[in-house]
Amino acid sequence: MTENEDIINPEQEEVIPVEAGSDETAVEAEAAENVSEEVAETAEPIVAEADEPVEAEAAEPIVAEAAEPIVVETEEDIVPVVSKPRFKEKVKMEQPANFDWDAIGKKHEFYSSDERNKLEQMYDKTLSSIGDHEVIDGIVVGKNNREIVVNIGFKSDGVIPVSEFRYNQELKIGDKVEVYVENQEGQSGQLMLSHKKARILRSWDRINEAFEKEEIINGYVKCRTKGGLIVDVFGIEAFLPGSQIDVKPIRDYDIYVDKTMEFKVVKINQEYKNVVVSHKALIEDELEQQKTEIISKLEKGQVLEGTVKNITTYGVFIDLGGVDGLIHITDLSWGRINHPEEIVELDQKIKVVILDFDDNKKRIALGLKQLTPHPWDALDENLKVGDTVKGKVVVIADYGAFIEIVQGVEGLIHVSEMSWSQHLRTAQDFLKVSDEIEAVILTLDREERKMSLGMKQLIPDPWDNIKTKYPVNSKHTATVRNFTNFGIFVEMEEGVDGLIHISDLSWSKKIKHPAEFTKVGESIEVIVLDVDEENRRLSLGHKQLEENPWDVFEDIFAVGTIHQGTIITTSDKGMIVSMPYGVEGFAPNRHLKKEDGTQARLEETIDFKVIEFSKENKKIILSHSRIHEDIAQSSRQSESDTAQNEAKSSKRTVKQINENLERTTLGDLDVLAGLKENLEKEEKAARKKK
Repeated sequence: MTENEDIINPEQEEVIPVEAGSDETAVEAEAAENVSEEVAETAEPIVAEADEPVEAEAAEPIVAEAAEPIVVETEEDIVPVVSKPRFKEKVKMEQPANFDWDAIGKKHEFYSSDERNKLEQMYDKTLSSIGDHEVIDGIVVGKNNREIVVNIGFKSDGVIPVSEFRYNQELKIGDKVEVYVENQEGQSGQLMLSHKKARILRSWDRINEAFEKEEIINGYVKCRTKGGLIVDVFGIEAFLPGSQIDVKPIRDYDIYVDKTMEFKVVKINQEYKNVVVSHKALIEDELEQQKTEIISKLEKGQVLEGTVKNITTYGVFIDLGGVDGLIHITDLSWGRINHPEEIVELDQKIKVVILDFDDNKKRIALGLKQLTPHPWDALDENLKVGDTVKGKVVVIADYGAFIEIVQGVEGLIHVSEMSWSQHLRTAQDFLKVSDEIEAVILTLDREERKMSLGMKQLIPDPWDNIKTKYPVNSKHTATVRNFTNFGIFVEMEEGVDGLIHISDLSWSKKIKHPAEFTKVGESIEVIVLDVDEENRRLSLGHKQLEENPWDVFEDIFAVGTIHQGTIITTSDKGMIVSMPYGVEGFAPNRHLKKEDGTQARLEETIDFKVIEFSKENKKIILSHSRIHEDIAQSSRQSESDTAQNEAKSSKRTVKQINENLERTTLGDLDVLAGLKENLEKEEKAARKKK
């Protein structure tokens, strides 16, 4: 109800008091004037400004129109309004039922109720009932370099920065977009919308839907990251691996930044909200049909043109128009190469021949060198075994070196053919890659395309006149090269080696290992003992440079002689004793007991007695115990001999006395009896002592 409706209500009755003594005509006139004034106040569209009079021409029609349906009733009769009378009786006013207050001050248009309802429904459809923080769809109605104008059916349009539509460079007027209502009226009364927030709110559902339905979606490549690119998809940052950008390897990821591309969602991590997309999958789908057609026509020996797609250390991948094949490094060139980049480069178009493929034709082996003649076929027919050739070292292994005679033709020089020396050495000790050398052809097999070469054949064989250079009993200086348990290998000269047996190192010392005697690399004097020209062996000696001291030792260390010695080594069975003149002897454990019962110790110097000597075996057996044992035995023997001599003397005396008894007289018996008693006492004492 409006303000005017509060003033005049058709159902309201107003009671006006009437003063005494007034006439009825005055009352009716005053009531009519009051009604006219109230109606005039309702004519809001035509209101005079302050301090300005309202013209009668403008007011009269309005008052007449507004006052026309109004009827003033009194208790008596209805009196028309003529002037401004005074009234003092109760006046009752009411409004007709069909009075339309909305029509006041407006141009009259007459519509039926059905037409009016239809118009209202049509108008309601043009307005949307929206609320803040809702996601709704809108229509792009305007666009410039900075802003996008979107109509959402509200009383005003919303403006969104164009930066929120970077992922969709093809946006045009009339496209439907989703927006987020931030505020129906901002500070400037403008409708505040955001496309970015709307995408974020709906993005995860859309991502999952696109993944389930395998839909193709648009995304904006924001930046480069390790291993790939970051793509804005529905407001979510997804990862595009480098391997999923294209069917061929991409070397420069930056060319895709700030571009809008089509993708497929290939993986979603629901827990961490991670999304992986692929552009390669779309290309593969397009190439699948071409690939099937190409594979069906593949045949061994077929020559095709392809593009170098990728280069690895082991070969080159070739794109045959949707189908990939591999040229192994050994099939790139007849010659030996270190890396495929020496022959081809990326994106190069080359012709290849199909060598082989599996049953499913998923692995295709290609060849490049097979398109050119084999170099062995063009090798000089006059080359034969024994000829000298020049070549370049291309590969070195421990067992030998490969020499390239001409492009694609190689020969092997085994390490044993590099030097006349028989020492165990590697090819790196003689050659290095890129060396230019000469060699002799040892074997040549054109059918198998194999060739063996030799270097040492270019220098004289030192064993050809070995007996002249190294006769038996000749003395030489050699270099120690190697040790074994049984001797020392020495080098007389390059290619001539000899062996010094461990027994030929020293006359007097017992050597357990050659390392105790000398060191590798040292020089040693030798004498030639034997020459085996057929087996290329020299038997050498070192101790033979001196006379055999055992001829002299036989007299010095005769059995029974006593010498001072020092214990230098112990063993389970005894000890090694160092004797004079650098001779070593062996003392068994049972011969190391001292006179006081203790055992001789290491590094102790004591006397030893030679109990055994062998010139042939160069062996001396010693004993310390034998010395004091012999002294004790000699003492016992001396005492035994003395006792025996005394007993024999007593027996002779008694015998003599008995013989003289027959000639004695009775007067001498007492004297003889005393003498006999004394002799018996001496004999008893001697026995007791013995």
